[in-house]
Amino acid sequence: MAGRRTRWGWLALVVAAVVVWGVVVRGGHASSGAGATPPGSASGSPSGGAPSPASSAPASPSSASSAPATSSTSQRPTSKPSPPSGSYDPADYAPWVRTRAGQAGVSARLVMAILYNEAYKPHDPSLERAWQRYKPDAAFGVANMHRATYDETRRGRDFAGRSWDELPDDPDLAIEAEAWHLHDLAAQLPAHWSGPYTRDELLALGYNTGAGNMLAFARGASPGSQARSYLDRLHANWDKAGRALGA
Repeated sequence: MAGRRTRWGWLALVVAAVVVWGVVVRGGHASSGAGATPPGSASGSPSGGAPSPASSAPASPSSASSAPATSSTSQRPTSKPSPPSGSYDPADYAPWVRTRAGQAGVSARLVMAILYNEAYKPHDPSLERAWQRYKPDAAFGVANMHRATYDETRRGRDFAGRSWDELPDDPDLAIEAEAWHLHDLAAQLPAHWSGPYTRDELLALGYNTGAGNMLAFARGASPGSQARSYLDRLHANWDKAGRALGA
C-alpha cells in the first residue's frame, strides 16, 4: 500500500520487529494501535519524466484481463483459510480470490497479482501485531491494508461489522476487503483516459498510491519510483497469478 518502505528497508526494519515480537510474545499479545496513512497519501506520487509504455513490460496486464471473474457455487470455498505463518504462497488462497473477486466484480487475476506484490513481508499474525506496536501506521493482513482504507471500504458491505485488527487472522476477510477496494477504485475511473496504462494497471497503482494519484496517472502523469516499482512487480507477478488461478 501507500508510502511503504523499499524491499531492503523492510528487511532492515524487520530485525527490530523481531526484537519487539519477542518482547510481546513474552508479555502477551499487543493491542491494536492508532490509524494509518489515509488513501492517496502515498510517496509514489506523480513525478516528472515520461512513463514507460505498459506494453514494453513482459507479462503485463492486458485490457481484456480486466473482465470480472465469475463466481459459482463450485468455486465458493466451504471453509475459512488459515492465516499464513511467516512466508506463504498466495496461490494457497486461490478459491477465496476467485470467490471474492467475483462478488466484487473485479479481475481475480488482478487480486491475486496484488497478493503476490504484497507478499514481500512476513504475514504471521503475531509478527504483524508486534510490528504494528512498533509502527502504528503499519498495514494489516495478506493484502496489506491500512486502517483508514479498510474502514472506508467496509461501509455498507457484508463485512461492515468486522474490524481492521481482524485482518491478520482472517485472510478471507483481507482478500474480500482488497477486492471491494479495487471495485471502489474502478468506480472512480473515467470512461476514457489519456495515460498509457490499462485498467488493471491503474487499479494496481490506485491500490498502492491512492485514488487521487491513480486519476493523475490516468490523465498522463508519470509514477514516482516507488509506484513504478510496484507496477513492475505487478508485471513480473502477472503470469504467476494466472497459473495460481488455473488461467
